Amino acid sequence: MNHDSPKIPQATAKRLPLYYRFIQNLHSSGKQRVSSAELSEAVKVDSATIRRDFSYFGALGKKGYGYNVSYLLSFFRKTLDQDEITNVALIGVGNLGTAFLNYNFMKNNNTKIQIAFDVDEEKVGTVIGDVPIYHLDELEERLDLKEVPVAILTVPSSAAQGITDRLAEAQIKGILNFTPARLNVPPTIRVHHIDLAVELQSLVYFLKNYPDASDEKSE
Repeated sequence: MNHDSPKIPQATAKRLPLYYRFIQNLHSSGKQRVSSAELSEAVKVDSATIRRDFSYFGALGKKGYGYNVSYLLSFFRKTLDQDEITNVALIGVGNLGTAFLNYNFMKNNNTKIQIAFDVDEEKVGTVIGDVPIYHLDELEERLDLKEVPVAILTVPSSAAQGITDRLAEAQIKGILNFTPARLNVPPTIRVHHIDLAVELQSLVYFLKNYPDASDEKSE
């Protein structure tokens, strides 16, 4: 996120990409203005939360008018550094890793997997979705050449911490961890954990106990 942005709550920061994606769609469809109620319906965040989120950035809209779509688009593009591409490394080219390489965040023009690593000799030296795959032994050297600040971890849990230690030595700033392992990192590295099994269990729990999605409360 842009370093000139005001300090905002983490919950708000996590919602900004949701707003940006919807605003992109509105702009593509030719819509010129949008209300907080329309935003609320689209991104499933209540209107009061949206207005509070936007208030951290000053007067983005006018009462009775709503928000100017073109202005919001340019504002969020700048705030989320959409004009600056962030290079990403993928560690672990299994089924999930291969899916990431083929998808490669096509709708996100500011992040791109540039390089991947694995230990499988059949995968090393190949290219998937235009991304070259190197042996894990080359990790530090290749990351340094590519200036990669972010890594996606899709490796077996048993290997996760050892690879994370190497990523820390290579000056990686952020890790998106798709393994169940809880990673120990220095304070200079931010880790976001995405445990698909836990998310699925959580979804099933909410389906059983909160069958009406409107019962859910936003952060």
